Amino acid sequence: MDNRETPLNQLILTDRKMLQANGIIEVESFDEKQIIAASKLGQLLIKGEALHIIQLNLEEGKMVLEGEVSMILYSERKKDRMKLKGKGIMERMFK
Repeated sequence: MDNRETPLNQLILTDRKMLQANGIIEVESFDEKQIIAASKLGQLLIKGEALHIIQLNLEEGKMVLEGEVSMILYSERKKDRMKLKGKGIMERMFK
């Protein structure tokens, strides 16, 4: 195995036809129009047409997909969102 570290999170989109992603923890759902994956930086939503995962290695955190990519969106991690919500509630209670 190579001694270089794999980047924590990296997306490489080539001609909107192939997407290589690092930092993938799990694939939550997928079909030909949408792929939802959990990454180290939050939930990753990929939309398009004829999407197919052609390579997935969760031990290395790598995913490669092909198809017509029309949108890539990150959303915040659920854990971070819960912390923010909890903090707001506590701050409101003790004002």
